[in-house]
Amino acid sequence: MQRQLLLDLGTPEPPTLADFTIGENNEIIEQLKAIADRQATDHFLYLWGDLGFGKTHLLQALAQYAPARYLTPNSPIDDFIYSPETTLYLIDDCESLSPALQIAAFNLFNEIRDEHTAYLVTAGNCAPMALELRDDLRSRLCWGLIYQVQGLPDEAKLDVLARIAKKRGIRLSEGVLPWLLTHYRRDMHSLTQIIDELDTYSLEMKRVVTLPLLNSLLAQKLELKND
Repeated sequence: MQRQLLLDLGTPEPPTLADFTIGENNEIIEQLKAIADRQATDHFLYLWGDLGFGKTHLLQALAQYAPARYLTPNSPIDDFIYSPETTLYLIDDCESLSPALQIAAFNLFNEIRDEHTAYLVTAGNCAPMALELRDDLRSRLCWGLIYQVQGLPDEAKLDVLARIAKKRGIRLSEGVLPWLLTHYRRDMHSLTQIIDELDTYSLEMKRVVTLPLLNSLLAQKLELKND
């Protein structure tokens, strides 16, 4: 029987604005802090950028500031209905909204505009007018502020990953992180996930995290994927 990898990572801590590595995104963070405090002038804000640049992290961090509602393309349509008790709405992955959810999101925009009390932060993989959505929803996504989330340079990624490993008590041999940046996926979500998996795998194998151990893990992941 083929051995299965032990990769139960437990329940991660919820993301926060404080643990987001800002890089060139200072203005975005300041605007999101103002929204979290319900002090922002603009009630609508749209974030866009490549996969792994931190859009979901930022929206989920804002969701910690109750009363907030985090919405995705998998959320029930009733969750898109405006409620006076909710003062912050967050819609992630707008590019994947179904036709029905696009209508629901459009109506939510209008309700928030009319009530003048709640905030709506949305995110997608490209600028709003480039999204393959209803014309009227694309126009609503242009309301308020629009920011492109900037990725981190390699030096900053290495620093973040090293700090994550240190915080979690993971001992990484020299060369592991540079190798990952050169040979693995370059987005921070994937890089952080593989660090977690390496930690669990090293405990399972009772070995230090080295390049040979990393290659062994990647080979087993590929084998399991191809089964």
